Amino acid sequence: MLTRLIPSSQQLLPVVGVGTWQTFDVRGTAAYPQLQQTLTTLRAAGGTVIDTSPMYGRAEEVVGDLTSQTEIPDAFFYATKVWTQGREAGIQQMEDSLRKLRRPAVDLMQIHNLVDWKTHLRTLRDWQAAGKVRYVGITHYTNAMHDELAQILATETIDFVQFNYSILDRNAEKRLLPVAAERGVATLINRPFTKGNLLAQVRGKVLPDWAAELGITTWAQFLLKFLVAHPAVTCVIPGTRNPDHLADNLLAGEGELPDEAVREKMAAYVRAL
Repeated sequence: MLTRLIPSSQQLLPVVGVGTWQTFDVRGTAAYPQLQQTLTTLRAAGGTVIDTSPMYGRAEEVVGDLTSQTEIPDAFFYATKVWTQGREAGIQQMEDSLRKLRRPAVDLMQIHNLVDWKTHLRTLRDWQAAGKVRYVGITHYTNAMHDELAQILATETIDFVQFNYSILDRNAEKRLLPVAAERGVATLINRPFTKGNLLAQVRGKVLPDWAAELGITTWAQFLLKFLVAHPAVTCVIPGTRNPDHLADNLLAGEGELPDEAVREKMAAYVRAL
């Protein structure tokens, strides 16, 4: 799989990971074998990033259960979030996340949807200095918050920013992606299929013949490779519990990437469907 540098550390990160919203929020263990195979598929393809949050129901606990059963739990890149008001509540929630994930420290702790971000950022600076988190990030999922995310990146030292971006939802290209690139901030892309609507929109449609030149054989690969090809994108994190769907997604992180002219051609083709 292709990799991109995390600017603040120069660590390489695989360009496709997996999100856990709804998909890993399961009751009991009946779904564990399928989810375990999903994580096995992720690692077999060279992926590492698992993005979760305390607002995703049992997802953190499920990720902790599954990764602790593997032979290489340290091989994953664990990204979670703090999503509450107040310093003490934030500390308690982050401690709970470490316990649920069964980790002494987490790779990336993100301030979810900028909730009380100034308070949590101070705490995360201390946690980062103590080695309890490696990277600090901020997140949102709506276009309306892109300017605020960009403003924070311009004034604060942040390692990661996570936000929505897709082939038909390109608002992030206006300011947020350029500011992230200028400030040396790694990016995680959520809602790469525009909350799933894109896959429904292209279902049954024919891929263009020229997609094969990029090794693209499915619409998921087409839509994700468009994003991965943007030079300021570090990693895309489509959510799924299905190992076959994930295997398909992960192929977007391999092979040749389209240049800017081809990216525009890709976007125009999807708009015309």
